[in-house]
Parts: sequence; C-alpha cells; structure tokens
Amino acid sequence: MNKTPKPHDLLWGMTPDQLPANAPAWAWQVLAAGHPVVVRRALCEPGHVAVGIRGASRDQRLAAIMPIRSIRRLLSPEQLRPLGPGDLPALRALETVASMLDATDRSWGPTGGVGFQLATGIPVLHAASDLDLLLRTREPFERQQARTLLAALAEAPCRIDLQLETPLGAVALREWAGESRRVLLKCAEGARLVDNPWQPMERAA
Repeated sequence: MNKTPKPHDLLWGMTPDQLPANAPAWAWQVLAAGHPVVVRRALCEPGHVAVGIRGASRDQRLAAIMPIRSIRRLLSPEQLRPLGPGDLPALRALETVASMLDATDRSWGPTGGVGFQLATGIPVLHAASDLDLLLRTREPFERQQARTLLAALAEAPCRIDLQLETPLGAVALREWAGESRRVLLKCAEGARLVDNPWQPMERAA
C-alpha cells in the first residue's frame, strides 16, 4: 500500500487475529466477514494505523490498531459518490449538496454511515441518519465563506455535519462559521482550542 491512510479512509484487510484477546465477539464477526475499518485520529507506533471497527448498532464501536502491511484496499471519502437518487434523507441530501461542494474547487466526500454504506453496500442508514462530510481545505477557508456554505447546507433534507480537514487536523464547519474567536481543532495528539486551524502552533524553546 503506497498511499498513507488518512482519517476517515476505509481500509480492508484487517483480520480477527489482529484484535486484542478481550475484543467483543461482534468485532471478530465483522472482521471475519471482510468488512472495512475506518482510520481514526490517534498516535500509534510506526508501521501501524489507528482504526475504528463498526458493528451493527450505534453502541458497537471499537478502537483498534491495524498493521499497515495488512491493508489490501483503501477508499477515501472523495472516492465515494451517490449512485443515484436514494430513498433515505441522508442519501438525498448527498445528491443535493454535491454540486455546491464541487463548486468550492476542493476535494470532498461523505464519511460516517453514508460513506460506509456507499463503500460496502451494507444498509446501515435509517430515516433519521445524519450526513457526515469532509472538505479538504489545505489552504485557509475564510469564515464568511464557511457561513455561506453552512447556510446552503441547512436547506438539505437532513442534518449535515461537515468537517474542514486542514493540514493540522479537522474543525467543524459549524464552529468555524460561528462567532467564537477560538475553535476546536481535532488532531492525532488530541483536541485543542486554536485561533487559526491552518496556523501551526509555535513550540516552546
């Protein structure tokens, strides 16, 4: 695998024997069935990637570590697109917002349950499911631009949670579009409040 896994990427190849001995039975079953895991933000040893395993219900979530050498397939959120009109609000919302996100000239894609269902065909969505999205913002995304986008997304047929992925981590569009001077930046080392999610913090000498 030449591509470095990023948060929200879906990975295939993790096997049940790579789980800790005390892992729940449902996690063993998920991996035995060949389901993918999702990359999460956490530090781990070189040659490994932090992942999350998804079960059939909301309470079935498990943090784990996957050897990078085990990756057989990788799908990033921006590789996932709606296959056509969906009969659920989250899928209809994805189709509705696709053109406005394309218009930002930045890479984007669905994450969460929508991304998982598009990638696997496994029906994990329901009528009350939200739509989770990420937008790759390697360059700063102006706060007024964030407010305009947030207002446009509010017209979708379900709640949308969009994360702005910066080179330093991720910040919620809803926060960056707000009035607070400082926002929560999520990164592998944890979460911290920052003024500018694109500005590296100065390290103490």
